[in-house]
Amino acid sequence: MPFVKLKNSPHAAGVRPVPIHYREVGSGRPVVFLHGGWGYGVYPIDRQMVALAGRVRFVVPDRSGYGRSARFLGPMLIDFHRRAAEETLLVLDALGVERAILWGHSDGAVIAAMIGLSAPQRCERLLLEAFHLYRDKPGSRSFFERFANHPEEVNEKTQALLASDHGARQWKKVIRRNCRVWLKLAALSAHGGEDLGADLYDGRLGELKMPVTFMHGRHDPRTEPGEMKRVQRFLPDAEMRFVEDGRHSPHSEKACWRVCNGILRELIART
Repeated sequence: MPFVKLKNSPHAAGVRPVPIHYREVGSGRPVVFLHGGWGYGVYPIDRQMVALAGRVRFVVPDRSGYGRSARFLGPMLIDFHRRAAEETLLVLDALGVERAILWGHSDGAVIAAMIGLSAPQRCERLLLEAFHLYRDKPGSRSFFERFANHPEEVNEKTQALLASDHGARQWKKVIRRNCRVWLKLAALSAHGGEDLGADLYDGRLGELKMPVTFMHGRHDPRTEPGEMKRVQRFLPDAEMRFVEDGRHSPHSEKACWRVCNGILRELIART
């Protein structure tokens, strides 16, 4: 089981050293997949690994606090996306990955975009799936409140996937932390999504200089009305690929994972 050990990590403050578990499959151009807020196990990229392992070196780290990586006490900090971006760069340094296609899903897409802003030289291309622009997600508030207080109410299949990924004792903490920190992010946003101060990037998203493709489920329940149109105003030259039958994780959904494989093949060929 592959690990790298970091001396420390801003995402796991107070933990030293910081073991980071990662998956590595295939060979070729490196594609680094950054998982969402509930971890890798619920939304895996196994189908993409099978289809493209002959052309791509997939690198999939578990962030600290997730999966088999370092565990830490206490809540996630309000700037956890930035901290996770810094941790990811340390992991890539340890693995000798100087430059890669970064494919982020949900929270992982936020982290990938933040890496694009802070270390553009490390990004050959960004593939941002189930992207978040706003801190405040009114349409998801009841979702976050429900599972922040009662993570055991996720369905049995999801419970089994979470337990397999994080451990039977840990998975509820993962859900609580993620939902609670999103509620805290919403509390920071006093003026709603159209205010620049309410976006996760403080109005800087348009500074991304590398090629950017958004892969977004047309029916993503975590997306606010007008959110992706606002993204397009920041990045008018970015490629928008809306997956018509997709929800929050098109790449792993039965109705559309093949469409996502096609998009990934196109990007790799183009890059």
